[in-house]
Amino acid sequence: MNKRVYFLMVVAFVVGMVELIIGGILDLMAEDLDVNLGQVGFLITIFSLIFAVGAPVLLILTSSIERKRLTLISLAVFLAGNLVTVFSPTYTVVFIGRVISALSGSLLIILCLTIAPSIVHPKYRGRAIGIVSMGVSASIVLGLPVGLLLGNAFGWRAPFILISILTVLSMVGVFFLMGHVEPKPSSPIKRQLATLKSRGVFFGQTITFLFLTGHTILYAYLTPFAKTALGVDGAWVSIIYMIFGIAAVSGGGIGGTLSDIWGAKNTIIATTILFGLVMFAIPYTTFALPLFLMILVIWGMLSWTLAPATQSYLISLSPETSDIQQSLNNSALHLGIAFGSLIGGLVVERASVEQNATIGGLFVILSIGAALISMYGQGKMTKQRD
Repeated sequence: MNKRVYFLMVVAFVVGMVELIIGGILDLMAEDLDVNLGQVGFLITIFSLIFAVGAPVLLILTSSIERKRLTLISLAVFLAGNLVTVFSPTYTVVFIGRVISALSGSLLIILCLTIAPSIVHPKYRGRAIGIVSMGVSASIVLGLPVGLLLGNAFGWRAPFILISILTVLSMVGVFFLMGHVEPKPSSPIKRQLATLKSRGVFFGQTITFLFLTGHTILYAYLTPFAKTALGVDGAWVSIIYMIFGIAAVSGGGIGGTLSDIWGAKNTIIATTILFGLVMFAIPYTTFALPLFLMILVIWGMLSWTLAPATQSYLISLSPETSDIQQSLNNSALHLGIAFGSLIGGLVVERASVEQNATIGGLFVILSIGAALISMYGQGKMTKQRD
């Protein structure tokens, strides 16, 4: 395995941290910028939305640029976006910084995912993509606790200072370690979206969207939820996030193993049902911290158990468009995060943060329905036509 693949994983991790890092410092940012929690939560929504939509579009627009050069340019823009956030005096300027970071970050993630398989032997391509994907998933689950720890210790701007420093180091690494990589033609947006005409593929992608929506409705607002429902302080919130992060990273490996042994369909159905039950159970465990921590571990593991099974399932539905399905599934994931953070913010502002788990559970139920339609609705329709 080419060692540069592991460097690309690190780059993906650094970039991916920015998406949910605000979730741990919502209250700090709201107080300093003189806005409410919902408005700060919207910074996650807009970032994830741009991340989902911008990646495939920017990849096409930059398809003729040599990849090392494009990566350095994108990292420079990403650095600029984070520095704007660090020195922003108002919410509006923070918003602008998030937009800049999201546009450049979305392209960087796709670049890492496409460069990795091109610099290894063909028999290692799948493994190379998997290694970079680990960086992305780890950043999503660990970025938030890192932001929380630094934010509580040094202020909400500290996490973005760290990311800026890591971005500079990434630029140095790309310049010296990465060789010349010729660009490859990318699939037109029209062709990518055309695959969604398949009922199975469309609802298969919808599983990820609804599942991540339900999850993010609570996860993006876990800090105020823990402080309100559990009555814990910042130190305990940090511990909660670290426990969740460790469990979530292990969940990806568990999901991949179950998918291989038990089958992707069975893993998807079991995971979505169990996850829904856990979401509904969470509000009833907050009276005892040890009980909540037990359910937290299960919640964390299940939150990323779905991903490998869903990707395997989508590839099996359309093997000839496997690359496109991975790209669309990545967009569905970030759209779910965007929509979930938006809905979660509305619940916080118009009801109570203690209702977020229950509302999230309702969306997970919808993901179970999407899975059943994708897996069995198509077959039923085929029989009727026959």
